[in-house]
Amino acid sequence: MAEEEKAQATELAEAEDIKLLKKALEEERAKASEYLASWQRVQADFSNFKKRAEREKEEVTKFANAELVASLLPVIDDLERALDNASGKLAGLTWVEGIRLIYRKFLSILEAHGLSAIEAEGKDFDPSLHEAVLYEEGEEGKVLAELQKGYKFHDRVIRPAMVKVGKGNKEEKEG
Repeated sequence: MAEEEKAQATELAEAEDIKLLKKALEEERAKASEYLASWQRVQADFSNFKKRAEREKEEVTKFANAELVASLLPVIDDLERALDNASGKLAGLTWVEGIRLIYRKFLSILEAHGLSAIEAEGKDFDPSLHEAVLYEEGEEGKVLAELQKGYKFHDRVIRPAMVKVGKGNKEEKEG
């Protein structure tokens, strides 16, 4: 009988060991599952971070020259004023035409890098694109005249157009 009791005790011990091993295995599987889920979250977060960093880098690269371009806008204004005020006698001179060519070349280079003029005259007043500096009788909410050109660099306004805006006609208000 002693051998039977030993065999039963051994079986009981083995059964107990199996239970403990199964329990330990389940705990380890739960940990592994938790670690996998955590790793997947971190991987997704890192992927999102890389995408966001790449987008920010593209934005910085795209708009890195915005300040430089904005500082060149007064030069464009001065060239336009000078060319607009060239009298009839001067307009035909070769050096005036040379300056006109330089102006067009300068403007085309800036446009190739993302500069574009904001259309204003005759358009509806848009405070995100236009800065109203004068109000005058005319069609209400319409830009009557452009006093200074506005510009966008890519899709951002770097200088709003200074405009004269219509405030309606006296006749319309009285009627």
